[in-house]
This record gives sequence, C-alpha cells and structure tokens, in this order.
Amino acid sequence: MSNADFLKAERPEPTVIEGFDPEGPDRYFNRELSWLGFNWRVLEEAENEAVPLLERVRFLSISASNLDEFYTVRVAGLRELAQAGNTTPAADGLTPAEQLVKINEDARKLMARQQEVLSSLRDMMEAEGIGILSRKDLSKADKEALSKTFLDQIFPILSPLAIDPAHPFPFIANMGYCLAVELERRKDGNILKALLPIPSQIDRFVRLPAGERDHRFAFVEDVLLLHIDSLFPGYVLKDHFGFRVLRDSDLEVEEEAEDLVREFEVALKRRRRGEVVRLTVSASPPKGLRDIVMRELHVKEDEVIELEGMIGVGDTKELVLDQRPDLLWPQFTPRVPERVQDHDGDMFAAIRQKDMLLHHPYETFDMVVRFLNQAARDPDVVAIKNTLYRTSKNSPIVEALCEAAEDGKSVTALVELKARFDEAANIRQSRRLERAGAHVVYGFLDWKTHAKIATVVRREGDKLVTYSHWGTGNYHPITAKIYTDLSFFTCDPALGRDAAKVFNYLSGYANPEGLENLSISPHTLKPKLLEMIAAEAEHARRGRPAQIWAKMNSLIEADMIDALYEASQAGVKIDLVIRGICGLRPGVAGLSENIRVKSIVGRFLEHSRIACFGNGHGLPHEKCRVFMSSADWMGRNLNRRVETLVETHNPTVKAQIVSQILAANLADVAQSWVMQPDGHFVRAAVEDDETFRFSCHRFFMENPSLSGRGTAGASDVPQLTHR
Repeated sequence: MSNADFLKAERPEPTVIEGFDPEGPDRYFNRELSWLGFNWRVLEEAENEAVPLLERVRFLSISASNLDEFYTVRVAGLRELAQAGNTTPAADGLTPAEQLVKINEDARKLMARQQEVLSSLRDMMEAEGIGILSRKDLSKADKEALSKTFLDQIFPILSPLAIDPAHPFPFIANMGYCLAVELERRKDGNILKALLPIPSQIDRFVRLPAGERDHRFAFVEDVLLLHIDSLFPGYVLKDHFGFRVLRDSDLEVEEEAEDLVREFEVALKRRRRGEVVRLTVSASPPKGLRDIVMRELHVKEDEVIELEGMIGVGDTKELVLDQRPDLLWPQFTPRVPERVQDHDGDMFAAIRQKDMLLHHPYETFDMVVRFLNQAARDPDVVAIKNTLYRTSKNSPIVEALCEAAEDGKSVTALVELKARFDEAANIRQSRRLERAGAHVVYGFLDWKTHAKIATVVRREGDKLVTYSHWGTGNYHPITAKIYTDLSFFTCDPALGRDAAKVFNYLSGYANPEGLENLSISPHTLKPKLLEMIAAEAEHARRGRPAQIWAKMNSLIEADMIDALYEASQAGVKIDLVIRGICGLRPGVAGLSENIRVKSIVGRFLEHSRIACFGNGHGLPHEKCRVFMSSADWMGRNLNRRVETLVETHNPTVKAQIVSQILAANLADVAQSWVMQPDGHFVRAAVEDDETFRFSCHRFFMENPSLSGRGTAGASDVPQLTHR
C-alpha cells in the first residue's frame, strides 16, 4: 500500500501553552486520566454509526467492564495510598488524593454517558426486533412464561437472606449484584429487611417468547420482584433498590513464600474479601435500606454512585446475539499462510525455508498451536519450552505440552501466577502440567514474566536445531481472534541460543549474559531502546534523515518520554500509534513539535508492540532497524517484568512490519483518534466519500502478510525502498 500521503502531510503547527514548563511535571499527562480517555474512546465506538448495531452494544459492555477493572485495581491502589496519607506526586505532579478527585469526576460522567448510550441503543434494537421489557410492559402471557423460567432455572439457585440480629449482613463478593428489599408481613404488618444476591450463574437478561426473528428479554431483577411472594411467602414488597459492589482486587504475596502456589491460593481468597472501593446503587433508594448497606459494607458517601438506569452495564454483552449476524461484523476467517500450505502444513519445513512473521488475527493463531502440536508428536523433537502468561480454559497449548511430556519429551513450562485475574486458572494449568510430567517453574516472586517465547529442539541428522517462536501476545487462542499481535517463527541459531539463556534465567536465576539478538527487561531492554532513540537524535543533529515509528498499548515511562522529547527537539520525526495510555504531550512548542500520536480503536484490539528506527536513512528504508516486543513503554514492563525485544533482520519480515503493518496503521483514518497537546484525543477527520476512509483492519483482512506468502505470491512481495 502507499503511505505517501501520510508521510507528506505537514505536521500541525506546534501549540504554545501559556505558562507551560517543559522541564516540570506539566510535560507529562496523568496516567489514570489518560486511561479514562481511552475508555471514552471505546464508549464512543458504541455511538459510531459505521459500526454494526450489536457490535456497538459490545463496545458499550467493554467500556463498562473496563471501568470496573480500573476501579478494582488502579483506583483501589490510589485509595490505599491516600488513606495512608501518602502525598508523593505522580510524574504529572498530582498526589493520590488529587488523582482520586479527578478520576471520580470523570468516571461519574462516563457512567452517566453509558446510560444515555444504552437508552439510545435500546431504541435501535427495538426497531430491529430485540426488545428489553420493563415490568410494566409485560403481558399476562409474558408473566406466565417468566413464572416457569423462574421456577425451573432461577429459584433453585437463589438464597434470600434476611437482615436481622440472627442473620448478620452477608459477604457480597466483588462485582456482586444484589437487591435490597423491605417487606411487610401480611398478617401483622411486621417489617422484614432482606437481600437477594443474584448469582453470576444466572443470566442478567431472561428470554421471553418471541417470533422466529425477534428476541425479547426481561431484566432478571424484574423477574425476582415479580416473584417476591415465592421467595418470601406471606410478605408483600414495600420498597427496594439494587446495588453492586466493587472490591480491591490487587494481590499481596509474602516475599519469603516457601510454596509460591500455596501462597497465591491464600492470596486469591484474601482478594475475594478486599475492601469495597465503589458501591453503585439504583436511583432514589429508600434511605433506611441504603444506610444499612453502606454501614455494613463500610462505604463512605463519596464511594457511592447513584445511577439512573441499569446497574452493571457490562452485562449487556449477553445481548450480542449470534442469531442476528446481520447486526454483527461480517464474518471473517483468518488465513492459513500460503507458505505453510506449500509445505503441506509442516511448520518446521516452512520455518526452515526462512523466517516467518504472522499477523494475528488476520493469519490464524492455529499456526502457533500447530507448531506445538507438531512438536509434541514428532519423534525427532527432544525438548519443548514455553512461557504461559494467559491461556484459555481448555488450552490447546497446555494440551500439547502435556502430550509431549507424557510421550517422554523434556518439557519446561514457565507459568506466571501473577497474571492478574488469571491466577486461579494458571494454578490449575500448572497442576495439570506437573501431573503430565512437565517441569513447571514460576519465575520470579517480585517480577512478572510477561515475555512470550516458545522453543522446540529437534534432532536433524547429527545436530540439534532450535526452532523458536516470539510473540507480542499471549498463548491464548480465544483472545488471538480479536487481538492484533505478531508471531515470529525462526530457526536462527542465535535466537535459539538467546531463548535458551532466557529460560535458564527463568528457571535457575542465571543472569543471561552474551545475548546475541535479544534484549530483555529488567536488564537491557530499556537501555537498548534509549540507545536507539539517542542514536536517531544524533543522526538528526548531523543532518541525516531521522525518523521513529513505534506502536504499543501504553507509553508512560518518564525516561522514555523524555528521550522522545529530546529526539524531537533534535529534529527526529516521530510517529506513535498508542492504543491506550499516553503520558507524552505531542505537538507542544519547544518540547514535542515533531511528535504525532494516534490511537486506533476498532473491530480488533490493537495489541502488538513494534519499534522502528530510520538508522540515518529515514523510514521506510532497507537499512532501518526493526524490533518487536512483548513490552509496553511503562515502568512496570521496562523495570519490573521479564520482557523481550527482538530485532528482525530478514528483509521480507522487515518490509512486512514497516511498509505493511506500521504504514497501514499510520495511514488509517476510519478508526483513528489524534492526540492533542492537552492530552485529549479527537477523532481523525474522515472524508464523506467511503473510498477515502482507509481502514487498516479492512486492509489487513484483505491482504495477506508478506512473509507468509508462498510460491504463488512470492513475486508480489515488495521490498523496502528509499523515500
């Protein structure tokens, strides 16, 4: 594709900000407010008329679920700091307490907007035959149908709980949703206060009878209120309100834990009982009931949000119906690389031909699974090593590793127990791998292992050949269908040796010295990136073309931001594609006039991490230097995790990353947002003519990756050229 129009576009005039101190904390934008800005962009996709209706509902659900997780982790941490009296400012100068005030204000606006968007989407869904009925809209036939559903599928799971001296206030789990009810006994007028916790095993939306094409639903809380006499015989409902609890979900693990798995199992139980960080209640709750709930949950007034509308908007994901494909994205089937087909599915033969880079989800993640399955069943394979950060419940990756171990192969699995919200699943996977005979290691207590590496050692003739896979995403076949990530396959001996040293580091704490084509955090990755940025700045000072293109999920590490500012001031042209958090302020006079930042939010979740440096030749160019990584440019990734940065040398792989993947991302307008100097994003200007609404996601769906081309398309592979 041609990216000439983008490259020739003049950078906007730098913004002069009165009173701005380029040396002070003003040069950074707040991490938490930047994240909220990203979630606003997600919500705005729910309002995007170019997105199919039920996909808009999905975006709404994601924005609500994102916000819940943000509160249970980030806000919970800030709250703890503020309560401890910590006044240490963040890089942008805000203390924890000051951040909480700004977060609260923006989050409340975001939640109110979610309700407005939901109301609008409900109207549009109704016009398409998908209705959500309130209690007053239910017909007699509807109520009869709901009675049967209630008795058969809901009543057996419920546990109504009285609140009185004999029945202390029960524990409400994180994200638990409840009805608080006040009841009057018919025979004597006595008042009973009670809770109706709604188990997560019950769908939030209960189906009603409908026509062949139509779909009708009632809220489960309305179904419960309709059947209050079955739950509390002899009582009538006087008043009620709904509430939902969010708890602190961060884990604390003892530094000297003798058994890391057991310690994590204990920590997971502690997380379940974390302090409440947010209580959402339905509008105008009865004061007496509200006071009881607040008192028993130890919640202060500023931690309560009264909401006009639906509590728990994340549950709207249940309304994304497979039965209505006309309201979803058109079906897309990921490609099998032509080169793998040329070799009749033999991954080792395809990799031996030359390095291969797959771009997920456009190229199927099944190739990664096939790589490990083939290794498990190949009699010439003697050893397999794999890092596991997040996996699916019934992971085919774990299945392959278990099969290999049971077949007598040497299998080593690094299972990261600290993968947030996947800790319990990873403990189960580690137990399963151990039973199969694999060597299971857990890396470091203080650092997460976030690197994505798999190696297969195969006996070929009288030598051992190491095939390695380096990824930017997790070994998770479900998320790989919607996350854009890179999979790099090679049998390059240097990278094979590098991978072996990293695994030795993870299993035996042996510092990996003499890495040949790899940088790792927390040791050499950040220094390598800083070195590359500084070299580009020096090229600019000497009058040579100087350019940086980088793509990541988040940029917040202060040293990295300052290095980019310095490069910009030296004359380096910098273009960044950052999906989520960005603490750098682009386009500020005297600081960052040569930096542009954009965010892409669309059908697929941008997840790959890439860094390209012109190396004195600008971009694109055959002599540029190209890296792929598992790490975002954040303090945790660069300083407190085990991550990888792999340099690619194969000309076709470099062409694919620079001239195809990054060029398309930079040229995208259909789903792009452009960051302003004040930290906010505005949607990219989109032409009225559909022809000019270039979408990188559509482009990747329609065009195969360069390095996966087989004999049929080899002659069509473009080479990097001088600009």
